[in-house]
Amino acid sequence: MSVEAAHARLRQARRWVIKVGSSLVTNDGRGLDEVAIGRWCEQLAALARDGREVLIVSSGAVAEGMRRLGWPRRPSELPELQAAAAVGQMGLVHMYESKLRSHQLASAQVLLTHGDVADRERYLNVRSTLLTLLRLGVVPVINENDTVVNDEIKFGDNDTLAALVASVVEADALVILTDQQGLYTTDPRHDPNAVLLTEGQAGDPALEAMAGGAGSLIGKGGMITKVLAARRAALVGATTVIASGRQDEVLPRLARGEAVGTCLRPTTGKGQARKRWMANQLQMPGYVTVDDGAVTKLAQEGKSLLPIGMTAVYGEFARGDVIGICDQHNREVARGLANYPSGEARRLCGTASSRIAQVLGYVAEPEMVHRTNLVLMR
Repeated sequence: MSVEAAHARLRQARRWVIKVGSSLVTNDGRGLDEVAIGRWCEQLAALARDGREVLIVSSGAVAEGMRRLGWPRRPSELPELQAAAAVGQMGLVHMYESKLRSHQLASAQVLLTHGDVADRERYLNVRSTLLTLLRLGVVPVINENDTVVNDEIKFGDNDTLAALVASVVEADALVILTDQQGLYTTDPRHDPNAVLLTEGQAGDPALEAMAGGAGSLIGKGGMITKVLAARRAALVGATTVIASGRQDEVLPRLARGEAVGTCLRPTTGKGQARKRWMANQLQMPGYVTVDDGAVTKLAQEGKSLLPIGMTAVYGEFARGDVIGICDQHNREVARGLANYPSGEARRLCGTASSRIAQVLGYVAEPEMVHRTNLVLMR
């Protein structure tokens, strides 16, 4: 994919995950920058008016907590970091809520840990919540749940979290706003001959070699975490842009397809990446058999697998596991992510979607496997 094609994808991108770094949100650690946050929220509102869906992953809770507690440097002890995150999160979320509301945008606080996206069932719950918020026109303001998870503060960073969120919601674009213009060949703070890279391919080892360490006393990450985040986002076909959050109208300019910062393009499309992941599963915990009508719906009409088309369930699997879908001759027709565990799936065989609640007492999804989470094998 050329850089021109990558920017064209940004013009067409509907779902955006936007990560804002600590130094931008907190004015280099001197407390929350109300003017800057207001400026970004204004740009987010412009994207929303243009029909885009936006999710914010914002750093700054620990830095704001440090300011409120009067700490000049980031502490190294986990209990102190957790306390700073708890104190600072209050002000951070209130600021976003206030600024977004001034543009008639509703917002929601979402605190996540890496475990929420590593565990398949929790992953699907997070996905359902975020997609529902977007459908309702609500802007999710997302941060790591630093107050309760030890290793997230010590090893985690919001660049990685933003990439994971992009994967969960299958974003079209990941924009990482930082205090640098983008990715340089060397550190521009120490090398006057450093050259800004305007484009590259996500996952290129040469880019990782160029990226340095942490860039400030306030933030945890550095350019390396942003390059690695682009590699993660590329797995679902998202285009990543690393750009300065201090540029005027940076988000609308990107939406217009302007060349801003460093654009890291994916090597594969969104659907290809996800379906390749499912197709390459070597072992699956179970499978379901379906009737001929369901085979036709799946293979020829591109439909989802509904419970009414299932005839039997084999093996033991959880919600979110990759399962096989076989015809009456036990030939694998497709595979996909199960919306119900095996025990409940057995009870749903031959059941119309309208009767799921009567059988189980609740409805997670009307489909056993949604078509966006399904790959044909024949």
